[in-house]
Amino acid sequence: MSLAEEPAMDLPIIDLDVFLAGRDSPAAREECAKAARALVTYGALILRDSRVAEADNAAFLDLMEDYFAQPEEALRRDERPEVNYQVGATLENTEKPKCAVDEPCLDVIRRLAPEERPLDISAHEPDPKCRFFWRMGEPAPYATGFPSLHADNVVPAADHIRGRWTPVMTRWGESMKSAVSALAEMAAVGMGLPAETFTDAGRYGPHLLAPTASDLNKYGKKDTILAGFHTDLNFLTIHGRSRYPGLHVWARNTGRRIPVAIPAGEGHLLVQAGKQLEHLTGGLVKAGFHEVVVSDATLATLADRRARLPDRPSVRISSTFFWTLSSDFDLVPIPALADRARAVREEQLRLGRDEGEARHYPAMKVGEQVQAELKHIALMA
Repeated sequence: MSLAEEPAMDLPIIDLDVFLAGRDSPAAREECAKAARALVTYGALILRDSRVAEADNAAFLDLMEDYFAQPEEALRRDERPEVNYQVGATLENTEKPKCAVDEPCLDVIRRLAPEERPLDISAHEPDPKCRFFWRMGEPAPYATGFPSLHADNVVPAADHIRGRWTPVMTRWGESMKSAVSALAEMAAVGMGLPAETFTDAGRYGPHLLAPTASDLNKYGKKDTILAGFHTDLNFLTIHGRSRYPGLHVWARNTGRRIPVAIPAGEGHLLVQAGKQLEHLTGGLVKAGFHEVVVSDATLATLADRRARLPDRPSVRISSTFFWTLSSDFDLVPIPALADRARAVREEQLRLGRDEGEARHYPAMKVGEQVQAELKHIALMA
């Protein structure tokens, strides 16, 4: 195995095509149960959706590389701090990893075997990554109590960017949104709920196509932390294939630090559970921890791309989409799932798997949960 290759992951592969071919078929029902088991057991899965074209991901990655290769002053014009960076650009060294100071998160790290722990974030400054948020939510037919989470999109001004921007962002964003929305239906069915339980709750969510960008010319030293150990605040996060390795995930049932290697071929996507899914299920599903770092495999890929494509920017782009519940939705654990969560926790303890202190999931609006998380990562005062 060369340094540019990553070991295969052992996450379950969920075939969305089976579900879309006939939602009520026995095969679809079994695939739904498999999806739910994967989220409960691992907090992550691989989703196969033959409708998703790798060419659309490639066009998106090309556009993002070109965008983030612009001078800093061009990127700063697209920042919107007045809406807590919830649309437009966020420049490097702005967003802080919550786990650096969050005691429950630090407890998770302490309980991992030393060889499976993330790179040390205890003295980690804000992440040296940029981000862009492109909102892809359906407008609500009511006035939201959280307008800053539903701000108008920002379209970059540069001539070589602007013409491609909206078509490329929309095409790739809709592909991932469609895939993850269907998975939300599958997860609901697999958990014994009506298929529309989660999708109705997220119908007016401020879903975000949310690429990150790391300049490997500046931050290309081995073991540089590009995004510190964390979970995502939304309901489900879906990733297309990045051109550079470096993403590691932790599966709930193993505690292993797993390098992400999305299977070859069309239509494969990585999905991770977020905090809204954990909250709504009362902890039956746990939000998935992950980090992005410069690894040997990152450096091998960087050297290869510099040799083959010397005129392309050396920028690591994450092909990421955040699927989010509606801001005004009441985020309250579903009683039947909360009961199952307690049973799973007891079973984990019997198996010798200490999951730390039991979490409490108080009732709140989704928008309140989002705002609390934004304050923790320094995107909201």
